Amino acid sequence: MKHLITTSLCMISAGSALAAASPESHHSAQPNVIFFIADDMLPKHFNCLPEGKGKNLTPNIDRLAEEGIVMMEQYCASPVCTPSRYNVLTGRYASRATNPWFEQTTAGNGGQSVVEFNSHIMPDDVTLPKLLKKAGYETGMAGKNHVVEVSGLKRFPNFDASAKDPQNASKLKANHDRVCQAIREVGFDFADHVYDNNPDFLGLHDVAVQNMDWITEAGVEFLNRPRQKPFFLYLATTVPHGPTKEKRSWNANPLITAVGYLDKAPTVQPPRATIPERVKAAGLPVNDDTCNMLWLDDALGALIQTLEKNGLLDNTVIFFYSDHGQKSKGTLYEGGVHNPSIIWREGGWPAGSTSDALVHIVDFAPTMLDIAGANPEEADFDGKSFLPVLNGGQPDPDRILYFELGYARAIRKGNWKYLAVRYPDNLENMGPEERKALLDEWNAERTRKHLRIVTEDPSQPFSHLTAIPGGGDAERASTGSYPGYFDRDQLYDLSKDPREQNNLAGNPEYAAVLADMKAELEKMVEDLPGTFGEFGQ
Repeated sequence: MKHLITTSLCMISAGSALAAASPESHHSAQPNVIFFIADDMLPKHFNCLPEGKGKNLTPNIDRLAEEGIVMMEQYCASPVCTPSRYNVLTGRYASRATNPWFEQTTAGNGGQSVVEFNSHIMPDDVTLPKLLKKAGYETGMAGKNHVVEVSGLKRFPNFDASAKDPQNASKLKANHDRVCQAIREVGFDFADHVYDNNPDFLGLHDVAVQNMDWITEAGVEFLNRPRQKPFFLYLATTVPHGPTKEKRSWNANPLITAVGYLDKAPTVQPPRATIPERVKAAGLPVNDDTCNMLWLDDALGALIQTLEKNGLLDNTVIFFYSDHGQKSKGTLYEGGVHNPSIIWREGGWPAGSTSDALVHIVDFAPTMLDIAGANPEEADFDGKSFLPVLNGGQPDPDRILYFELGYARAIRKGNWKYLAVRYPDNLENMGPEERKALLDEWNAERTRKHLRIVTEDPSQPFSHLTAIPGGGDAERASTGSYPGYFDRDQLYDLSKDPREQNNLAGNPEYAAVLADMKAELEKMVEDLPGTFGEFGQ
């Protein structure tokens, strides 16, 4: 897959290549930094990847890819929303989370860590925004939270009640205030226009729609603030994650937000009515996929235009990243963890337009701190800065990548990948009545929220991510989709089998490789809280 992506990648112009090799005097020791994190983008959404070439109208993302550097061998550690954001904002693996839900889950599974949607950032945690503030930065956040611990949110007894009801409107605003306060407590000076979770989980179906314009409005407000400091903006979209249908996404009522109904629609992005017109004019099919991607791209464009207007673009580094691989979401297969990123600055990077260096999601925080002129070695990161690679240095040839999610762990060492699946005894021995009660409770809550049901069969096996018969909705397309999915031990040679179809763990010829990979996983688990099966005991 790697060589197919590399050969098909869109290349920068000769002028940009010359600029990338030019002196760096125009780059400040403390540039501004924007981390733009999208939600559930697929390879087909990137014009600069072979799966998406020519399929999207995304001029701003294309610009970043053409003028910046695409990290082709970028990986995430835990491919679902919450832990991936934990990794970005702490530079640490999500199994280090100390929030009550995570610790309760670990205790309930006999001390085995279970990384899913439960790894939240607490006020006492050392975070990237706190470290950047210490380095002299002003920090801001807008968009999807889904990672910072928020307590005391008000509940809505009737999911189908109206957000226009004064009591419900008051609750929505109170909840938003609590979320923003919690975000400020983990290191952000500015927090506004925030979705605490995906739209379907805000408490009322009436507000379960996307509003990219509203998120962008807060990002633009932060960029326009007068300041004497460099800034860090973390902007998290809620698209292209569902809901994706026109009337609940790109063409939804622009007055509906996470705080209820606005009096006036935001105007920071091009009018929504122009989205299908522009897609059609580009010769592309007009559908929810292409329209949502242009809508997202318009958000990025609004930030870039604001930087240009304020004379800040030439001293800003922009990271563009989707929260995880989406082809096999909820698994540690390559389709879930392999997830290219784009890093842009004016004039490009000495390393060129693409890089095949192995880099990890936990590397983002130390890299941004390094870019800010601080010393990432002073923080207790699990990752390491790849700024030297961007500047033309050689990557570490012995880099080992670690992955964790639910009841699975994996290691990549060179071209070898080892994936282990271990369920604690309480799950392995769960009886049919308990399985049925668990599934019935799960499905009842999803029915209340008008969400689709994965299965009503309690005899279905668990997924790698979720101890629910049949697995959860996030991983529904991936559950059981690989030949070795339910094997306890899996070994793959990615150089010959990039799609992980041939499990070599049971082949005596590879017994030594398997033993070595298990030893590497043991070292990693020993260094982290909790256990995993027989590892780390």
